[in-house]
Amino acid sequence: MADTSDPYAAFRLNLEQQRKRAKDLLRARRAAGARVVKLTDAQFTIARELGFASWMALRAHITAQTAERAAMEQSGPPLDAGMPTLHIRCGTDIKHELEAAGFSGDFLPVWDPFPVGPVTRAPDWITQRARYGADTDLTGADFATLLADLTADDQRLATSAEAYERVVIWMEHDSHDQLALVRCLAQYARTRPPHVLELISVNHFPGSRRFIGLGQLPPEAMRLFWPRRERLGPSHLALGAEAWSGLTADDPRALATLMRTGTPALPHLAPALHRHLRELPSKATGLSLTQFLILQLLDESGSTIGDLWSRYGSREPLPFLGDTTFVHIVNEMGRTSVSALERTTTAAGQPFRDHVAITDAGRDVLRGITDWLTLQPPPRWVGGVHIETRHRAWRWDEEQQDAIQA
Repeated sequence: MADTSDPYAAFRLNLEQQRKRAKDLLRARRAAGARVVKLTDAQFTIARELGFASWMALRAHITAQTAERAAMEQSGPPLDAGMPTLHIRCGTDIKHELEAAGFSGDFLPVWDPFPVGPVTRAPDWITQRARYGADTDLTGADFATLLADLTADDQRLATSAEAYERVVIWMEHDSHDQLALVRCLAQYARTRPPHVLELISVNHFPGSRRFIGLGQLPPEAMRLFWPRRERLGPSHLALGAEAWSGLTADDPRALATLMRTGTPALPHLAPALHRHLRELPSKATGLSLTQFLILQLLDESGSTIGDLWSRYGSREPLPFLGDTTFVHIVNEMGRTSVSALERTTTAAGQPFRDHVAITDAGRDVLRGITDWLTLQPPPRWVGGVHIETRHRAWRWDEEQQDAIQA
């Protein structure tokens, strides 16, 4: 049984436990009447369930992770010793883990969630971001605090190439992280990069739970990633600058064109751009993918917003939202001229306990009978694209993998 007292238990695998699981599976299959089945077959099944190509790969991973965990208990120089180092991450979720793993470099969180709200080419775009964050109460901070924090972080990024010999960017594969990555690369392309610029970009880590992000992982995982970091050069900076330019444009077609290239220099970027572009109104329904999934889940059964959030996570193909942003999206979906959602508040100030259900109007949208934008939802942003019902909206054509205006 997994150690429920260990917050990292799902990703700290025990070899003896997995051997026992394989033997239990073997006995169960034989009891069910399977005749030609061997222990190696059961081991292979267990390995595949946990995300490994083979039982040998499972054993090698557990051995390496155990060794790194033991190394953390030994005194020795920091892993990033040798040159002044800055670690950049889109949030603070691995700051403690990096310290526990034996890293001593400074830390910079580029935490602003670019998949939501305006990300434009305006000279005061940081002010726009602060205003959006304050108006939507996504962080609980007021405008002045947000503006000061975002400005300070932007200044640290702008001067990081001069202040540090090495910068290491830690990201995973979702649009939140990949858009933060291109923000950093675009900055270095516009000015100059540090002497050593490296990337750790992760889309998988074996375990008994779905891997969503680096924040799920134990400190020893950070040590395993360290030797796998990639040195970034001019081609990566150029790609980052191109992606940032496409993200901030009021016409999404350049970003779609870039997505279709597969972005081989940064292979996790193209899927993240695809997911981002699917937040444009769908050609078929007018819904973003997030809005579509919310209505789809409510069509199956009404629930509290808290339960809806849990169910949404398993349906989302590339998770990138935080729970506060999710509540904001549900709130905005309730502000249409004809109600697509019915919402019942049970406890003031506790939105996750509110009950929500789909209406007949919502079902008509879900089935493509009524276009979502005809219900006059509140304006919203997808990068530099402002979506409002008074003007022709950019839409996403999933079949053509392109943006169209309709």
